Amino acid sequence: MEEVDEDLKKCQPVEDFVGVADFCATEDNQLSFTTGDRLRVHDRTSPEWWWAELYGLFGYIPSSYLRPCIDEEDVDDAWQDEEYFGSYGSLKLHLEMLSDKPRTETYREVVLSNRHCLEGRVVMDLGCGTGIISLFCARLAEPAAVYAVEASPMADQTRELVTRNGCQSVVSVFKGRVEELALPGKVDVLVSEWMGNCLLFEFMVESVLLARDRWLKEGGMMWPSSAALSLVPCQAEEEYRRKIVFWEKPYGLDFSCLKSLAQKEFFSKPKFSHEMKPEDCLSAPCDVLTLDMHSLQIPDLEKLKGEFCFRVEKSGTFHGFAAWFSVQFHSLDEEGPTLELNTGPHHPLTHWKQTLLMLDSPVFLHQGDSLSGMILLHRNPVWRRHMTLSLHWTIRSTQDSEACKTGQKSFPMWR
Repeated sequence: MEEVDEDLKKCQPVEDFVGVADFCATEDNQLSFTTGDRLRVHDRTSPEWWWAELYGLFGYIPSSYLRPCIDEEDVDDAWQDEEYFGSYGSLKLHLEMLSDKPRTETYREVVLSNRHCLEGRVVMDLGCGTGIISLFCARLAEPAAVYAVEASPMADQTRELVTRNGCQSVVSVFKGRVEELALPGKVDVLVSEWMGNCLLFEFMVESVLLARDRWLKEGGMMWPSSAALSLVPCQAEEEYRRKIVFWEKPYGLDFSCLKSLAQKEFFSKPKFSHEMKPEDCLSAPCDVLTLDMHSLQIPDLEKLKGEFCFRVEKSGTFHGFAAWFSVQFHSLDEEGPTLELNTGPHHPLTHWKQTLLMLDSPVFLHQGDSLSGMILLHRNPVWRRHMTLSLHWTIRSTQDSEACKTGQKSFPMWR
């Protein structure tokens, strides 16, 4: 890195960008920066590496670690509430969620297994949708009251569903965002189905934490009580063949020059709703992030970091990582069972399925190889329902004790 003459800087066109992940320079002509740093890009030298300035120092930076600088005052709706809540105002998403038996029946079982402890207690069902969990509480237990809270237009239908199912004496529907919520009093149990792809995407969890801090009684119960994000290195041969290998010689013609474009288009972002086969796992999965819903704080959501270390259990092509989540529900009875909803490939399929994070180029791994590294979930500083997932990894081979391969890749979800 070097100081650059002021006159030289003035004659170059510049663009402002913000770092979306930490970058540690590995070469003398590279520039280190941290998430949230504002950088001035002077030259887009190549698609991957740009020449930029930070605090008067200049160097190359990876373009994938940046997003255009947007002043918050220029963003009409950083939370995109109209789009977000509007999507839950129609039946399409509710049909998908209600048809997800592992999801819905887990919540039903949580209520059923705690029915005696719920007697006389007050429950909040945050983001209640059609009110299915509220109706479970009212029909299967004897709570004093259930506050069903929904910000989308679906709340109007929920009121009718509550009446049609004869639960209007127990369930009260409140329409509005949690920030504007006015309830009759605090609650003993706060239940919500807030999880998104890679656990946090769309960040409904922030609303849950706001509701917890304002409305949950001291010593009250959170359902889910804890959550974990799991990761595993995996094969994805069919995905790679359909989207990359296809371009080698379709119909006997050489289209191979499009492979790099295909890789950028299809693999630069995560693939949601990927149905992974258990045999595609190259290792046992591990939990890379764990959240305690009673102690988690809103500022913690800005950046969550985890580590992983896998031992390859069978030789195969490492195409990428698969991610999923699990959530746990503690019993209201100290001696009662903890129930779990797990969205991984070794469990019944849910509507979330798994999330596939494809490498730019696959790597063959041998049984016994080790794969270690770090995962970082960084919340978008402007678009508050979005985030970037970054992976850094090192492969150590059993075939050559001195062989070591490193890699890194960031996946925006969505901005």
